[in-house]
Order: sequence, then C-alpha cells, then structure tokens
Amino acid sequence: MHRGMRVNVRQKGQDQRMRATLVGVVALGVMLGACADDNIGPNLRTGESAYETIPAPAGEPRVQDYRIGALDTVDISVFQEPDISTRGVVVDAAGVISMPLIGRIQAAGNTSTQLADLLAAKLAERFYVNPQVTVTVASSVAQRVTVQGDVKEPGIYPISGPTTLLDTIALAKGESEDAALRQVIVVRYIDGKRMGAVFDLKRIRRGDDADPAIAPRDTIIVGHSASKSAWHDVLRAAPLLSGFGIFAQF
Repeated sequence: MHRGMRVNVRQKGQDQRMRATLVGVVALGVMLGACADDNIGPNLRTGESAYETIPAPAGEPRVQDYRIGALDTVDISVFQEPDISTRGVVVDAAGVISMPLIGRIQAAGNTSTQLADLLAAKLAERFYVNPQVTVTVASSVAQRVTVQGDVKEPGIYPISGPTTLLDTIALAKGESEDAALRQVIVVRYIDGKRMGAVFDLKRIRRGDDADPAIAPRDTIIVGHSASKSAWHDVLRAAPLLSGFGIFAQF
C-alpha cells in the first residue's frame, strides 16, 4: 500500500471517530438542556464528590422479581406442546406479545412467573387442561448501557452482573488515542432525575481512584482532547457544553 493511501485510511478512521464523538457530545447537550433542575451542567461533580453523586447501584433484583419491559425478548415453553412453544418473542413498544392460539397479550409490567400464569389461564380457557407454561427472559433492554464519545466503537451494550466503568469502556473496544481520559462523564437517572459526574480513567487505572460501579441504563461519554478548532465550533453551537471541560487538551 502506498504511503498516501495509508495516510488517507488513517485520516478516514480519525474522521469517523470525530463524527462519533460529535454525535455523542451533541446528544448530551440536548439531554442536558432538557431538564434544568437535574444535577447535570457546568458544575459536574469530580473527585470524591463524583462517587457520591453516582453511587454504587443497589443490589440487582432477583430474577423472579424482574418485571418485563418493552423490547425485552422472552422464551415461552408449554410442557409437551412444542407447536405453541416459542423462542425469541420480542415485547413490542406497547408492551405486548403475540402467541399462537392466544393472540396478543400484555407482557410488560409482569414478572416471568406472572406472564406464565396469564398465558396458562388463556390456554386453559379454550384449548388445554392445566397447561404448564414457563416464561424466561432471554434478553433485557433494561440491562444495557450506552457508551458515547471518543471510544473506538460507540454504541449500546448489554451488561450482566456487576459492571464497572473500565468494563464498559472495554465493551466499546477501548478509548481512541485522542481520548481525554481525565474527562469521562457518567450520567444516570436517580429518583427520576438525571445525575452526572466526571471520572478520571488515568487515576482509576493507576489504582489511585476506585473503579466506579455502572448501573443498567447509564450513559458514559468519553471526552476528546485534540482537534480544538472542531470542538470550538461545537462550543459555539452549544454554549451549554462549554463548562464541561471535556474538550481540554491533555
């Protein structure tokens, strides 16, 4: 490959990361402006205060207590009835699923046991005597995090079990070479309010600071530390972001 081609490929990759970071930052700006009373703005907490603002999440609910939500995927098994047993049923945006013989039924808001009882009752009305139904949540939208900004692969990622900030950065294939590691924002809903704080990945990786626990539905934004002219354009377009400091040169 010619030198000029290598430069073009590298520049293309940098441009793609820049666009992804811009999308994440602009999206954050829209989110920040949506609620002035939330703890997100120019005075984001840092240091020890960051860990108080974004505390470790409470213990995960037991599997039997989890309530199915829209866009979750469930598996439905009817004992000795493979023709109506169904895998990979997606709960639609209205919280409804469709099942052979039964048709549409409300799934969201129920635990897997409650939904199984509802399905069994519907089947018993006209088709079966004492049907044995089991419902399993195959995947849950609630158990996902969003990683944006200057990472290699921004996106929405599923998580399971205890997850930390470093874990989520790894899910996005790590930060890019120009990421501002001292300016990583975690945004979380707590008691109906958006809360945000800034964490220092360099200190975390050195062991100077604890690796904060990440909760389902958190949003993580990794700042950018290069191409100042492009970031100044963003700042002029979105003054609300100017206090974040995520564009600082490191």
